[in-house]
Amino acid sequence: MTPMHFSFSSAFILGLLGLTFHRTHLLSALLCLEGMMLSLFIALALWTLQFEATSFSTTPMLLLALSACEASTGLALLVATARTHGTDRLQNLNLLQC
Repeated sequence: MTPMHFSFSSAFILGLLGLTFHRTHLLSALLCLEGMMLSLFIALALWTLQFEATSFSTTPMLLLALSACEASTGLALLVATARTHGTDRLQNLNLLQC
């Protein structure tokens, strides 16, 4: 495994571990998701450059656009949660209540 592959794999795994073990606030969960998406974007972009695959050159840009949509949706949910519940702690959120 090259150092480049190790760094992207470790960045993705660290984001995944942060998402699974540190789910106290919604903002920290969103930041972990964003870190995972950015590591996937960089890995895909370097993969297309390394193999000179011109047919897959739009895939990293599509992933980046979907990541931006995911981030904006997450921030909108964060603002709505902070307005209704007063906090972004995930333990205070109950999906069965309105």
